Amino acid sequence: MTEKPSKNQTKSSGIPKLFDLYKSDPAAADYKIFGRVPDQNRRGFLKGAGLATMGAMLGAAIPFSKNMPSGLVPVALADTSGLIEGKDGLTVLNDRPVNAETPPHLLDDAITPVNRHFIRNNGIPPEEMDADTWTLTIDGLVDKPMKLSIADLKSKFEVVTLSLVIECGGNGRSYFNPPAKGNQWSLGAVACSEWTGVRLKDVLEAAGVKSNVVYTAHEGADSHLSGDPDKLPISRGVPIAKAMDPNILIAFEQNGEPIHPMNGAPLRLVVPGWPGSCSQKWLTRIWLRDQVHDGPKMTGKAYRVPNHPVEAGEKVEKKDFVIIERMPVKSLITFPETGIETADKELTVRGHAWSGDRDITTLQVSIDFGATWEEVKLDKAVNTGAWQNWSTQISFPQSGYYEIWAKATDSEGDSQPHAINWNPKGYLNNTMHRIAVRVS
Repeated sequence: MTEKPSKNQTKSSGIPKLFDLYKSDPAAADYKIFGRVPDQNRRGFLKGAGLATMGAMLGAAIPFSKNMPSGLVPVALADTSGLIEGKDGLTVLNDRPVNAETPPHLLDDAITPVNRHFIRNNGIPPEEMDADTWTLTIDGLVDKPMKLSIADLKSKFEVVTLSLVIECGGNGRSYFNPPAKGNQWSLGAVACSEWTGVRLKDVLEAAGVKSNVVYTAHEGADSHLSGDPDKLPISRGVPIAKAMDPNILIAFEQNGEPIHPMNGAPLRLVVPGWPGSCSQKWLTRIWLRDQVHDGPKMTGKAYRVPNHPVEAGEKVEKKDFVIIERMPVKSLITFPETGIETADKELTVRGHAWSGDRDITTLQVSIDFGATWEEVKLDKAVNTGAWQNWSTQISFPQSGYYEIWAKATDSEGDSQPHAINWNPKGYLNNTMHRIAVRVS
């Protein structure tokens, strides 16, 4: 499943070299990477959208940005081949908006470090991410609309810390045939960090949920790629029954630190077990509605799958799509890295498994292409919404090429398949993970 980096990628990070992108048309590269539109003197940034993205990648504000010439590559990025500040080893799939995944072998930690958490953006990050001045509005069909600072959230509600899985609904899209449109995620659009915040349930109850509420609607401070201030890049929601799940957090810390700018600083939702698109980043507003929310990327085919099996490549009418809710059962081999060569006949293998809002009951591995399976040691989740870690020792009978396959089964008896039904948007790919090992 591994792919060789292209000639414009570094072997260590897989990130396109900025100098290559800027070589032919610096102004176009400015716009493509940062959304930058300079003033008439070809300096600075108009409206600040491009400046916000550049600042987020650099990890700091740029005090003299108004003097920055168009087409100038920041040396901090050029020296690191475009590495995103505070991230390590991620593979960039798209640069406008920024989307980057983590190779499976870099997800080996039981709790995903901030620098290894994937990035899924739909728009341009906000220019200001000041936790001291940030506010969250709770309104719509509530008895008491509220405007809360982060300090208010900390003082008025119980603060909790939970390990929670966030996974993009399109994780695994690159393995669909025929190809599905969208970011070509392989396996690394998933993470399980520790999130600290307050329960969404507690905040909504304090506001008073009216009896006719059907759905939540979430909004963030990121801006639309078009630059139109009246457009939201994404605004999704969840059924009110799901919103009252005590494991959904309005989070202001990630692994005991401020949230990374590319992961939604200073405030975001974390909705474990459902598509990551429900976990609104740069959260500014939650409003309650008496209908299924119809914000950007809630309608049409976005984050939806056909309500019946379809033939690969078949055209499906919009009316036949249903909204994705819980994510399917899945597992990942995080050690060793695929493609390794070893002289040892014994090998430690480990990884993680998860299944929406269910528990994993068994994790099995195979080294004979699925002819036989061995159940392995599976840890309990540290809390509901976290993934479960697993490990085993594998013995190889002789030298040669092997594939290690992993298969998880959840508490409702659902197991990972060898292959799943194709769908037009390439969602919910939970086929068994397999890695290659050569034993000498």
